[in-house]
Formats: sequence, C-alpha cells, structure tokens
Amino acid sequence: MQGDFISNLPKIYGLYTGGFLIFVLLMAVLEQNGVSADTIGILFVSFTIIIYATIGWLSRTMQVDAYYVAGRQVPPVFNGMATAADWMSGASFVAMAGGIYMGGHGYLAFVVGWTGGYVLVAVLMAPYLRKFGCYTVPDFIGTRYGGNFARLLAVLVLVVASFTYVTAQINATGTIAARALQIPFEMGVWFGLVGILLCAMLGGMRAVTWTQVAQYIVLIIAYLVPVFWMSNKQNFGMIPQFSYGDAVARIGELEAALRLGALEAVNAPADFPGLKALSVAHASAGDAWKFVTLAACMMLGTASLPHILMRYFTTRSVRSARNSVAWSLFFIFLLYFTAPALATFTKLQILDPNLATSIIGKSLQDVMALDWVQKWHDVKMLAIVDANGDGIVQLNEFFMRADIVVLATPEIAGLPYVISGLVAAGGMAAAMSTADGLLLAIANALSHDLYYKIIDPKAETRKRLIVARVLLIVIGALGAFVASMKLTGILGAVAWAFCFAMSGLFFPLVLGVWWKRANRAGAIAGMAVGLGVGSWYLYQVKFVGMAPWFELDHLRFGIVGATASLVAMVVVTLMTKAPDAETQAMVDEIRIPKGETVLGASH
Repeated sequence: MQGDFISNLPKIYGLYTGGFLIFVLLMAVLEQNGVSADTIGILFVSFTIIIYATIGWLSRTMQVDAYYVAGRQVPPVFNGMATAADWMSGASFVAMAGGIYMGGHGYLAFVVGWTGGYVLVAVLMAPYLRKFGCYTVPDFIGTRYGGNFARLLAVLVLVVASFTYVTAQINATGTIAARALQIPFEMGVWFGLVGILLCAMLGGMRAVTWTQVAQYIVLIIAYLVPVFWMSNKQNFGMIPQFSYGDAVARIGELEAALRLGALEAVNAPADFPGLKALSVAHASAGDAWKFVTLAACMMLGTASLPHILMRYFTTRSVRSARNSVAWSLFFIFLLYFTAPALATFTKLQILDPNLATSIIGKSLQDVMALDWVQKWHDVKMLAIVDANGDGIVQLNEFFMRADIVVLATPEIAGLPYVISGLVAAGGMAAAMSTADGLLLAIANALSHDLYYKIIDPKAETRKRLIVARVLLIVIGALGAFVASMKLTGILGAVAWAFCFAMSGLFFPLVLGVWWKRANRAGAIAGMAVGLGVGSWYLYQVKFVGMAPWFELDHLRFGIVGATASLVAMVVVTLMTKAPDAETQAMVDEIRIPKGETVLGASH
C-alpha cells in the first residue's frame, strides 16, 4: 500500500471484509464437520471482539485532538459508516424488529423517528457545530452561552441521557453473551463491558471510529443474510424488502384463525421476567396520536444525542460533515428498510403450520424438545405454559422476550447454526459500537468540560487523558451493574434516553445556532426546566401511577419536557439582557459554510 492511512482506507476495509467472509465460510465448514453449535457461537463472538480490541490497541493515542475528535481527518463515507454503527444500537439491531414482531406496525414509529431525526441533524445541527469547532456538545453550550453553570447543566443532561442509553446497550451485549456463551445474563453484561472498554479506552474517538467502521460491516452482513435466506426459503422472492406484503397478509389470516386477542390471558412464569405472548391484539399500537408523538420524540431525540453529534466533529470540513449525514442515512436505511421484513418472516415461521419450524398448534412435548427452545428457555428468555392442560402450544401460551427475536430468528427458521453465530456477532457489534460512542461521550464531557474547563484548567494533556480513561471504566462498570438489574427492556431504555436528551438539549442547541438573541439565562432555564419537568413527568407516570396527559405515556415524556424547555428558554431570554455583540457575531459566523472554525485549531 502507498500513501498514508487515510488514503488506504478502502483497501484496508476491503481486505477486512474479505477476511471476515472467509471466517464465516470456515465456520460453515466446521459446522459441516461436526463442530458443536456452542463452539461456533463462542468462536464468532470471541473472534470479532478480538478484532475490535486489536483495532482499539493499534489506534491508541496520547494526543488530545486524536482522542477527542479523531484528528478531524475522517472521510465522509467512513464517517457515515461509523455513525451508522454508532447509531445501529442494540435497540436497532436486537430490539426493533422484536418490537414490530410483538406489537405490530405501531412500532414503525421508531423507524420513522430515528430516520427522520437525521434530517434534523443535517439541516439544523451537524454542519454548524462542525463550523464551531468544539470537542463535545457541552463545549458548544458552554462557549456559545458563556459561563460554567450552562456548561455544567449540559454535562448533566448528557450524562443522564447517555447513561440511560448505555445501560440498554450493555443489556443487549448481556443478552447475546448469555445465549452464545451459555452463561447467566448477569455475567453476560460484564463480559460485554470488557469488550466495549477494550475498544474505546486506549484510543478514544480515533479508536472508536475505526472500530465502528469494522463493526458496521459485520452488523449489516449479519442482519441482511437471514432475511434474504428466509424470503427465498418461504418463496417470497429475491428482494424481501419489496415482497413481504404477502407474508403480512398470510399472518393476518393465521392470527384470525388462532383467535388473536380472544384467548384468555395467561401469565408468564414469575421467574421469567420481561417475557410477552402474541395473544393480545395489537391494533391499538398504531393509534395515530401515539404514532406521531413517539416518532416526534425519536426525531428530536436523535438531533439531541451527544454521541451522534460528536461524530460530525471528526470530519475535515463543514461540507464533509454535511456529506457524512447523507452517507449515515444511506447506511442506516439498509438496516431499517429490512427490519419489518425480518419481523414478518420470523413471525410466519412460528405461526404457519405449513412450515416445518412452526410452534403454535404443535405438541408441547415436541416443541420443548427443540434445541433452540430449550437453550433460550435455559437462559430464561423463552417460556411455554400449558395453561389449559391440553398438551398443545396455544398462541397465549408461548412467551418470548422481544429482545431475542432477531437473535433467535436463524434457529427459528431452521438455518445452519453458522448463521446464528453470524447474527450474534452482528448484534454484539451493534451494541458494542453504540456503547463505545456513549461511554466516550460521557467520559469526554466529564474530563474535558467538567475536569479541564471547570476544575483544573491547567491540567496537562497526559493527566486529562488519564482522567478520561478512568472515567470510562467507572461509568462502564456502573452501567453494567444497572443493566444487570433488568429495570426495563432495551427499547424502553432507549426511548427514555431520547426523551431525556430532547428535554434538556434540543432547544438550547437549535436556538443557540438559529437565534442570536438566545442568551445564557435562557439556555440555563431551558436545560434545567426541560430536564426537571420531563423527569418529574416520567416518575409520576411510570412509578407513581399518574394518568398520562394527552395519552403521553412514559415512552413519550420528552414531548412534555421539550415543550417546557422551549417555553422557559424563550420567556427567560426575552426577560433578560441580550448577548453582547461579539457573541451575536460568532453566531452569524457559525452559519457561514466556508472559512476557519470559530474556535480555531488551538481549542
């Protein structure tokens, strides 16, 4: 290879992709030669984690610019892949199709909101924050509005939102590790954490960026292969994204025949937390108001998430930041366009008696004898209750944790186990890549904005980076502990994270770019009131039992928090003194797409 590392990126990742495909073929050969499924699963997960850790080691750095923003040298295409991996969390890869599987088309609000949020990022945020030249989102807040208190509040919102989000990712790694390694979920979360820290700790944003590109390649291959395989196996054609409508119609017929929503409610075993049955009709999940408000929370939350906005600080220019958003949308589209098809084909595999893999209507003894049923049952993520004692598995007697639908799909469809190993590796890549970005966002904000900017402004580079790495370990360990408690499912935790972010950060960020009159007092009021009101509403609705306002349940509390933030910020801004002329000129400069960054290279 000739030239520097950046110019050789296509060759490097081309070789990496080829090597990974050769590894998959090797695993297929081993399966054909009698190697056990458990061994293949362990090899898949272990091999990919070792690769990511190696990239993290090779990308280690003690340079501030490289650690915080990858040296601002990441090309748009590769930044788009890294952003997509950062974005394609355990919620997108592991839980979203499971939500659609269990709850129907109402859960497409997640897809609409998450995708639409990138339009807001491209139009309102990314290019202007890149022009500003900051390292972190609180860095922008603190410099734009001035004063340590505004910076501190931004750090608080970032930590609350990102920590809530990272527990969901560690939850996903625990789910995957539990099945692949046949260990308890509570141990799996710690196994996943070790892999996450190996990727992020030594090289910061530089290591995370190149690791995330590698992780995206694994996760997209792992997601697409089973869907194309099932589509052809069920005779729905070569392009499942356009042909699964017929499968939806077939499921509707089967659900009617199986009396969906009319069967007596049956409870899952008490020692199997978080499991759901398909017996409840889910038409109400598509209620227009709930759909629109959930999509709005996901959109505004996307445009407020610090770990996503940070990715656009790594590009060479404002134009590159804008192009990166377009590439991000393309790479995200590949998975989101496929998720409904995956959920549809998997549900059909379980319901359709004409398929050899169907479960409903079969003998309880035969179903429990299936290897995949037994192994998911052993890790308490699947259960069957013969409530009426007839020895036949009914629709209301089969319980699954929604988070395992994607991971179990290859086994449900009767595909070779090598595909299950591939999907486990993809799910681990998705959860780890997002967890890397989230932990880095939290640690960077605390080390740069709290420690360096407020506590010890004279700290030398080495000390700053050591503080950042120690914080990564502490925050990661705390996240693993909280995830092991199973307080909520993956999708629920992610929805909360988005709502926290939009409640505290969306309007201070947007108005900081687009309203010169916005001032420090208004931003402080917007962050404090938004986060406070949103958190209070979540607590009252979820834990106290207060009736939701306007049917805004605990997944949509961001609507309440962001509204309060906007009102507080506008009112307080208009009641207090306007920013000085220098600050207003700086805001004007942010919106000019050319020229040097506002903060300059010395920041």
